[in-house]
Amino acid sequence: MRRLRFIPVAVLVSLLWGCAKHQDRIVIGSKNFTEQIILGQLLAQHLESHTHLKVERKFSLGGTYICQNALRTGEIDLYVEYTGTALTAILKEQPSSDAAEVFRRVKDGYASRFHLAVMPPLGFNNSFAMVIRGDDARRLNLKTISDIAPYASDWHAAFGYEFMERPDGYKGLVETYHLKFAGVPEAMELGLLYRALLEKKADIVAGSATDGAIVANDFVVLRDDKHYFPPYDAVPIVREETLAKYPEVRAALEQLSGKISEDEMRRMNYEVDGEHRDAKQVAAEFLSKKGL
Repeated sequence: MRRLRFIPVAVLVSLLWGCAKHQDRIVIGSKNFTEQIILGQLLAQHLESHTHLKVERKFSLGGTYICQNALRTGEIDLYVEYTGTALTAILKEQPSSDAAEVFRRVKDGYASRFHLAVMPPLGFNNSFAMVIRGDDARRLNLKTISDIAPYASDWHAAFGYEFMERPDGYKGLVETYHLKFAGVPEAMELGLLYRALLEKKADIVAGSATDGAIVANDFVVLRDDKHYFPPYDAVPIVREETLAKYPEVRAALEQLSGKISEDEMRRMNYEVDGEHRDAKQVAAEFLSKKGL
């Protein structure tokens, strides 16, 4: 008859604890565009390196409302949102050009209404951006939106359909900066804007501050010197329940605060979209360079 082997209680407890720790996991989500997938990878890899948690990735879930619902129902534990979007789309509040005020309102609103924690900004603002060709910027010494006022009457503008209609879009822009373009701006699909600029069918377009195409095509983003556009600072949003269960998550996320500039985010977006590199590898290289 085979002899039974008894495992000491201390060893058994240790094994069970080890299994329980191995099963601890956190789920990171993202919206369905390149920048979000890169940010999801950055957060996932950083948490894997600085906590004991297993990280599950649920990327490309969809838009803002889908990610917000997934967060509230517990399908995911965190994802990266933009403060301007959180304020207007989720909290349904009026926009503001004051980045600190917007962050405070979003942080307080998410905590009181949804029991969600808004972490410190990652460092870049993915707001609307007025984009021109690099050779024009250098030839005319253009750095700010105010700088283009003397030339705008000779310029053809092209904007997305949404930018032409939304309250923080075209109408307010020309009023704030006293701009008058050559004719009515042409409204077109977002994907065609940069091509129009490159082919000189437009002299100025409205893009996003961290678009990879800006790097790829020697375009220049004009500084919003009158702070017309609302801030869209990238911030991780986490379930309070998750932070209470795994306190090390807060510390790890705070290490990423202010670490990603607009130029760095543009470059990473371009590496994935323009150079067709893997987002996971791009994120790993960025964390390594930053010593994270």
